[in-house]
Amino acid sequence: MSLLKVNNLKVHYPIRGGFFRTVKDHVRAVDGVSFELDKGETYGLVGESGCGKTTTGRAIIGLNSVTEGEIIFEGEDLVSLKHRDRRKYIQDIQMVFQDPYSSLNSRKNVLNIIAEPLRNFERLSPTEELLRVQELVERVGLTPESIYKYPHQFSGGQRQRIGIARALTLNPKLIIADEPVSALDVSVQAQVLNFMQDIQEEFDLTYLFISHDLGIVRHMSDRLGIMHNGRLVEEGTRDDIFENAQHPYTKRLLAAIPEMEPEKRIDKKVLREEVNRLYREQHDAYYSEDGRVYDLQSLTETHSVALQGGAKQ
Repeated sequence: MSLLKVNNLKVHYPIRGGFFRTVKDHVRAVDGVSFELDKGETYGLVGESGCGKTTTGRAIIGLNSVTEGEIIFEGEDLVSLKHRDRRKYIQDIQMVFQDPYSSLNSRKNVLNIIAEPLRNFERLSPTEELLRVQELVERVGLTPESIYKYPHQFSGGQRQRIGIARALTLNPKLIIADEPVSALDVSVQAQVLNFMQDIQEEFDLTYLFISHDLGIVRHMSDRLGIMHNGRLVEEGTRDDIFENAQHPYTKRLLAAIPEMEPEKRIDKKVLREEVNRLYREQHDAYYSEDGRVYDLQSLTETHSVALQGGAKQ
């Protein structure tokens, strides 16, 4: 059984206008997304800014209201649960936010930042709480004495490690990592990513890894879902996506990845022109007349793409 199963998730925001602020239309931030995560795997959710990937992650953890659909965690639909009943499941799902500079309360020291989830969900004595926080900061590579410091006294990479320690406090089963290294220097990104892989094995974690960077997602993920305009347009393993991409939007994303090895570099202008030509030729097969994306259709056991012939949304 899957640890997490998202079925036809929709998050719509009303557009109001007129004197009486009546609803004129809706922004379809997430418009029918479905995917599954197995225990211990990393699922990469990829797309450009505004495609709905962060909204999807925030809806799963309960930070955004769900318009329609199911979020089934360990067999229980979180959307249909009351807040009191949902609470015991939510502590098993934690989030690492994009910006380590704004996601930590600058008025609290590290001890109080990391201990906050413990105070909300568990009852520990001050000594037990202190020992637990010290253990966590050591696990993420910081010194026990650092718990008395404030966020501004740490570098960006260290702040993100504090955010990860906070997420680990309640021994979660699923961590939603929303662009966890995009705000960090390139030299620090690899350290944080490798650290996240190490703790995944140590704590038996499952990751939903949200990013716009296909290179990073390729390094981290077992399977990938490509999002465009609030919907998944392609889904598959790393090899499916990087070696046999089918959807023109996926091909456009791949064409934007810089090639680091000089002997493999090609004229990026020529490549973009070729990808755009294919996009125009294949557009009707992947998009309906009003520009909406078709449903995913299976190409192989592991690879699906949004093709004409599925039910239009």
